[in-house]
Amino acid sequence: MQSVLLSVVAFIIAIGVLVTIHEFGHYWVARKMGVKVLRFSIGFGKPLWKKVAGADQTEYVLAAIPLGGYVKMLDEREGDVNSAELDRAFNRKSVWARIAIVLAGPVANLILAVLLYWLIFIVGITGIAPIVGEPLAETPAALAGFKSEDKIVRINGKSTPTWNTVYVGLLDGIVSGDRNIDVTVNTADGSVETRQLGLAKELLNQEGDVIGSIGLSRWWPDVDPVIGGIVPGGAAEASGLKVGDRILTSDGVAVATWRDLVEIIRASAGKTLKLAVVRDNTEMAIELTPILRETPQGEIGFIGARETQSQSLIDEKLRTVERYSPVAALGKAFTRTIDMISVSVKMIGKLLTGQASLKNTVSGPISIAQFAGQSVSVGIDHYLSFIALVSISLGVFNLFPVPMLDGGHLLYYAWEVVTGRQVSERVQLFGQQIGLAMLGTLMIFVFYHDILRLLPGL
Repeated sequence: MQSVLLSVVAFIIAIGVLVTIHEFGHYWVARKMGVKVLRFSIGFGKPLWKKVAGADQTEYVLAAIPLGGYVKMLDEREGDVNSAELDRAFNRKSVWARIAIVLAGPVANLILAVLLYWLIFIVGITGIAPIVGEPLAETPAALAGFKSEDKIVRINGKSTPTWNTVYVGLLDGIVSGDRNIDVTVNTADGSVETRQLGLAKELLNQEGDVIGSIGLSRWWPDVDPVIGGIVPGGAAEASGLKVGDRILTSDGVAVATWRDLVEIIRASAGKTLKLAVVRDNTEMAIELTPILRETPQGEIGFIGARETQSQSLIDEKLRTVERYSPVAALGKAFTRTIDMISVSVKMIGKLLTGQASLKNTVSGPISIAQFAGQSVSVGIDHYLSFIALVSISLGVFNLFPVPMLDGGHLLYYAWEVVTGRQVSERVQLFGQQIGLAMLGTLMIFVFYHDILRLLPGL
């Protein structure tokens, strides 16, 4: 329950910030262009808070449904306008002024992303060094010659200090349609090698984790199969396991490392395992039945136990901080934002051409809320990075040429620039109906798949 509440609060805060910035972009440029703003609303529905202020008596509103917002401007198409204020009506402004006002919302989101990344890179964002584990046989990573403890340092020439940057680099290569990606690694013996990672053309249409299917996984230290902690109420506690117990065998099969134990447990949901355990120098038998747990990767066994030996090794070898001087951080912030815009645009292109699965690449409010909760639980740096990423997605999505979105209005204005004539109100009304149907269908689709992810048994 606590994690659900955290996700909801983190989601509402993130959406509130992003919507406020987006609408402020429209509001600020509208004011600069001489348009009278009647209302600035964050959220929809019943107002929870309202204030009228300024020479134009603009109404500032905080509404009950925090999933959007709007800026209402003086416009002859939406009501009578006093003749003395006609020059302040949105529809009376030049096409270039209207383009600037509409474009300002998405641009504000992209500027926010740059500023957030800049702050993150100055303060420093913690991450996991991209050291790979032994790839699964016959996967692209194995065929490319990756070995355990290879450290990825560059992808297609771009530096990759953390696993997050590796994911971005791989995803960029995938959505760019590259059949081969150059990955430079520092090997365990200290040499530098560049491996060519071959990719299947239909990779984005595969079910499940696209990056994981390549065969690259995080290296994790092999430690002894000793219980370091037990979750109250779990299968481990019910079996009688104690902190400090060392697992020798499971059903007669030797357990040499904690990884061996994890693999056995994950493959044994609902099955009773006969363990040989050493406790206080005395060997004893314990029966353990892992419970079934649903994960995005499928059903696994789970016992509610953890090891603690690897923590010092992780801190020493895996944990890293990406931090730069203010000037260098600004350059990195621009680069990261441009990279994410590029990936987003290319992904949209793949979706439109049927080369990517919509359900694997589009997340709805429930999934986004889960990501928000997970990021804030890791740290404020990761939460700010999450907000920056969603801000980019929101900016790019709003530029998509669909009626009801900013991009749809820009499409109308582009027609006006080319022909010298405004798109008729009849065509705009029809476009709004089409756009509303498209967005409604998309929302139903993402909600449905969010629920399937949450309740995969349905």
